[in-house]
Amino acid sequence: MTTMKVFTYSEARQNLSKLLNIAQREEVEIRRKDGSVFSLIPKKKEAKSPFDVQGVKTKATTQDILDAIRESRMS
Repeated sequence: MTTMKVFTYSEARQNLSKLLNIAQREEVEIRRKDGSVFSLIPKKKEAKSPFDVQGVKTKATTQDILDAIRESRMS
């Protein structure tokens, strides 16, 4: 069983870089003097589809595109 790293608020502020490096591998808790506790976990990167591309601006209308496709298929 893995032990979770626990930092006080002051330790977390002073060692933020170290804390983030640890949080890449395991969950980290930050505890305040008032007793409140926060968990720090890495956000997973969402896999993007290779078809997820940014659109382009064009003056061509949908009908222009359909006409060009139809014309290319007639050749």
